[in-house]
Amino acid sequence: MTNALSRRAAGLAATVAVTLAAMPAGAQEAGLVTRPSAHPVRATLDRFAAAVREAGWVVFAEIDHAAAAQAVGMTLAPRTVVLFGNPRAGTPGMAANPTLAIDLPMRVLVWQDGDGRTQVTRSTGEDLATRVFARHGMTVPPEGRRMTEAFIEGLVRKAAE
Repeated sequence: MTNALSRRAAGLAATVAVTLAAMPAGAQEAGLVTRPSAHPVRATLDRFAAAVREAGWVVFAEIDHAAAAQAVGMTLAPRTVVLFGNPRAGTPGMAANPTLAIDLPMRVLVWQDGDGRTQVTRSTGEDLATRVFARHGMTVPPEGRRMTEAFIEGLVRKAAE
């Protein structure tokens, strides 16, 4: 990356960070549900992964934003994104709509708030249908939205309780 491009990327990142910090919490949470966890971050992550595997799905990866921040000399409270999905369900959609692969697999965020409490944030079934699938030309019927909502909430509940 050239120095000029690197400076532009750093400037954009700083602008986005300032803009997000200035947004009201409600504006940042449209389509999201946050549930407190009774467990520390690592235990919540492990419990979520176990619930995903128990359902016959796959945990593809964890993205540890706090570790990435630490690697560049910065500090960030725990924030780990878990990418998970079901290849039997996702593969046909990606075969028919290749761009769907940019938004799948699904994800949840396990994070620590300012008081040291663990939280789990996920997208709603409605949000996934209208924000993710619709932009790839796919329609999720109301029953599919409700089933997605119940399924993901069940995984999060198993992780958090």
